[in-house]
Amino acid sequence: MNIEFFTALELLEKEKGIPKEYMLEKIEAALVGACKKELGTANVRVNIDFEKRDVKVYLQREVVELVEDPSMQIALEDARKISKRAVCGSVIETEVKTKNFRRLSAQAAKNMIIQAIREAERGMMIKEYESKQEEVITATVQKIDPSTGNVVVDTGTSIATLLKSEQIPDEVFEVGEHIKVFVTEVKKESKGPIVNLSRTHSHMVKRLFELDVPEIQEGTVIIKSITREAGSRTKMAVYSRDESVDPVGACIGNRGMRIAAIVNELKGEKIDVIKYSEVPEEFIAEALSPAVVQSVEIDGERSCKVYVAPDQLSLAIGRVGQNARLAARLTGYKIDIKTK
Repeated sequence: MNIEFFTALELLEKEKGIPKEYMLEKIEAALVGACKKELGTANVRVNIDFEKRDVKVYLQREVVELVEDPSMQIALEDARKISKRAVCGSVIETEVKTKNFRRLSAQAAKNMIIQAIREAERGMMIKEYESKQEEVITATVQKIDPSTGNVVVDTGTSIATLLKSEQIPDEVFEVGEHIKVFVTEVKKESKGPIVNLSRTHSHMVKRLFELDVPEIQEGTVIIKSITREAGSRTKMAVYSRDESVDPVGACIGNRGMRIAAIVNELKGEKIDVIKYSEVPEEFIAEALSPAVVQSVEIDGERSCKVYVAPDQLSLAIGRVGQNARLAARLTGYKIDIKTK
């Protein structure tokens, strides 16, 4: 039985990553609890020897002349039958055979051990997710709720839900499909971690570029700011620490291959990569691309007037004002677009 017990601990550590030291501590507590259920208010010592594959439980009793509590005390005469060195006030240990425990006591110990395993699994799951917070991970679609549109996915660590509100508008999933999701938050709950996933968060686009563009990974190209209207358009400002490296070109890639892969992942969402500038007028003009700006006048602390040619006005404003709105968010300026 002991051999099976220790083999199980090794399997738990190997397959689930639960340290055997953690489990030994919990098992010791479970055995102490079972002894107290069986023997009352007794002092017990559990000795688990992993090397010898042995578990022993000892009842500790004080040696006294007159026994008042048999679970806590032992008469001197009886103690000397166990050890000739026993004296009043000393402690005598006798082994307890746990196989003789009643069913309820054994079941209580078993439940404590099962609970310890579950707690360890939850703790490891939380730790795993916390390491992935604000990262893009690949998940497999398991189930699609037709009534809510929510998608149940397997993240490789556990099962999580991608809410309809966190999905790109009009995107359609298929069971078994591999999709990329952004881990926005991990909450610790008693039943396990609650993981919030998103495909609409602007930082998802940022992380995709960081994964696909070596110059960003190396720290040569920096993403200064990003804003997004998921499913429609993203604007991202970048700059280079190396004058010989074109930050926009690095993000777009040879023949647009890098940005094409990201656009494909985002179901055709348009992405404007623009060059960041410390000069506000230059940055604002770039942010309004693809429109060509004639001039920019800063007329307040965080506001400006932008002048464009008449044929560029609708392009600068964008459909339902989207281009101007995203440019304003990207730069932090209130933008008033006019024609000369």
